[in-house]
Amino acid sequence: MNEREILDIYSAIKCGKLDENGLINTLKNYPFDDIGCAKIDRQRELRNGVSEVIYGASKTANEIKKIVEHITSYDKNVLITRTNEEVFNLLKPNFNDISFNERGKTISIRVKPISLTDSFIAIVSAGTSDMAVVEEAYESALMLGNSVKKITDVGVAGIHRLFLKLDEIRDARVVIAVAGMEGALPSVVAGLVDKPVIAVPTSVGYGTSFGGVSALLSMLNSCANGITVVNIDNGYGAAYNASIINHL
Repeated sequence: MNEREILDIYSAIKCGKLDENGLINTLKNYPFDDIGCAKIDRQRELRNGVSEVIYGASKTANEIKKIVEHITSYDKNVLITRTNEEVFNLLKPNFNDISFNERGKTISIRVKPISLTDSFIAIVSAGTSDMAVVEEAYESALMLGNSVKKITDVGVAGIHRLFLKLDEIRDARVVIAVAGMEGALPSVVAGLVDKPVIAVPTSVGYGTSFGGVSALLSMLNSCANGITVVNIDNGYGAAYNASIINHL
């Protein structure tokens, strides 16, 4: 439920189109709709400003299809993360505006226009190997209503590449910094800009990177101010938090 739906209910009562029984029938499904495979949180947008996002991993294609059909029946856009081409091919015939980001493993379904912010989020990444996380963050930020710029392959192994992009990064409202291996990039960026930096450790790296744990610990122990750290490979989580800041 969102503010518009609440006002519609109020108007229906006021003009006599909705009586007591109708009101009960309308509200009894709140705060969620039980569709069997999932309980759809219809008040998420009212509470948090963003409707429910579907985490696709470990869900079957048919489960995702059922959830998507239910959410879009309320005229809501849908973002699916950690999904695949099988799900996209199943959903594609039913929607006019649907896109699949293969590298980011996201599906975006737009049933109504999205207004983008004037200010933008900069997604800065260390290496090309981090692009899967970058793409997840990028698609998520767009669906959350943000203007976004990607600044990629500017890691500390060739730090001069970062310096050439500093003016653009400094113009952002908030920065998402993505890095694997030793995870140094967010600390460097945070030491050069006066904007919030959301650090995303990735699972990229050799043996003792421990699947991203090394980068995670480096970011958590950064001496630079202004850094917030999300979980390993969590591009969506970084985008969500950046979006909150960008909409303040």
